[in-house]
Amino acid sequence: MSAARLLVVDDEEVNREIIAEYLDGSGYELIMANDGEGALALLFGATAFDAVVLDRMMPGIDGLEVLRRIQAEPRLRTLPVIMQTAAASREQVAEGLRLGAYYYLTKPYHNDSLVAVVRSALDMVHRRRELTRDLDRYRGVIGVMQEGRFRVRELKEAQALAAAVSTLAADPSSAAMGLSELLINAIEHGNLGISFHEKASLLAAERLEREIEERLALPANAGKFVEVHITRAASAVRVAIRDQGRGFDWRRYLTLDESRVLYPNGRGIAMARHIAFRTLEYVDPGNEVVVAFAASA
Repeated sequence: MSAARLLVVDDEEVNREIIAEYLDGSGYELIMANDGEGALALLFGATAFDAVVLDRMMPGIDGLEVLRRIQAEPRLRTLPVIMQTAAASREQVAEGLRLGAYYYLTKPYHNDSLVAVVRSALDMVHRRRELTRDLDRYRGVIGVMQEGRFRVRELKEAQALAAAVSTLAADPSSAAMGLSELLINAIEHGNLGISFHEKASLLAAERLEREIEERLALPANAGKFVEVHITRAASAVRVAIRDQGRGFDWRRYLTLDESRVLYPNGRGIAMARHIAFRTLEYVDPGNEVVVAFAASA
């Protein structure tokens, strides 16, 4: 597997050097740009990037304008952007989130914070690519289905189902990523009871996968499944996802607010709502979510 390629954009040379030092040894390929103009030239050129570490405040084309142009280009819209800035007021963070900066670092930050956020962003990229590869494998498997019910228990089953169901979508790649995020949330938080702060700590310690395996093996969780009900119509596909948890305060997670912006997790539902679905609605107490997406022709 080739090394992940990151575009680092900052007008201060010392900041670029600090980022390079923090990420040294992580195996990433870093390409530097010292202004917005240079960043856009690279982004719209032939080089493909896995993520962007973007300074917000730069002379000329600033980070927000770079972000706007990324979001306006379909080829780049799903590229994870890690906004780094000293502008950390509620309004400034909210503006970046509205434009699609789901990852945020407030200067000065510790090297562990940068490493954790970059790892989280690249994990998302890796899952998206795995799902895209799986699309061809599952294409046609449920293409003739009008209605179906499924149960998943493990993350690998969730990914397989997300890929299969998304072949019914007009935009399979986005639907696959959105469904995967919701199914993962239903397993991790719903059935296994891993809280937001627990997941953040497990990610920092690189113990999340082991914790999921241990909780799945507990007798109390042996009979817990996520139930998925799919209904297909001429122009849209409806998917209802229900876990066996107690629910949660889902309203807080429909958007990524400034209270969670510095954590490496907690953005999946907001991202799914933004990029994947026509509608996304939770049913109280929060252990069921119903989404709809445009059907393939």
